[in-house]
Amino acid sequence: MKTSKDYVVDANSVVQRMSAEDAVKHHGDGSTLFLDVRDSSEIAESGTIKGALCVNRGILEFAADEKTPYFKEELKKAGRICVLCAAGGRAALAGKTLQEMGYSNVFNIGGFKQWQAAGGNVQ
Repeated sequence: MKTSKDYVVDANSVVQRMSAEDAVKHHGDGSTLFLDVRDSSEIAESGTIKGALCVNRGILEFAADEKTPYFKEELKKAGRICVLCAAGGRAALAGKTLQEMGYSNVFNIGGFKQWQAAGGNVQ
């Protein structure tokens, strides 16, 4: 039987990690989408990356599938997508899901506090 830790370890083995410091360098470059997969109450409490697309991890598959009415056009299969959550676990799981759905340039940048510590823009 697999545990939640097993799923995160598996996801981390296939989703590239990018440091928050390196991710900050891509912010505002026009070719990088920042995707926050925390739930809305977490985002309301702390804020998020300026300009980030916020999609709760629980509905990501629907938001990433162009055949559903919930599809988010900001998600581009060939574009760079930097995924974050609170600590990096959900970002890894989300990144793996996106890769399985055909998104080819996905990075786990860890948690929102790491982004803030790296001096990233927030809203």
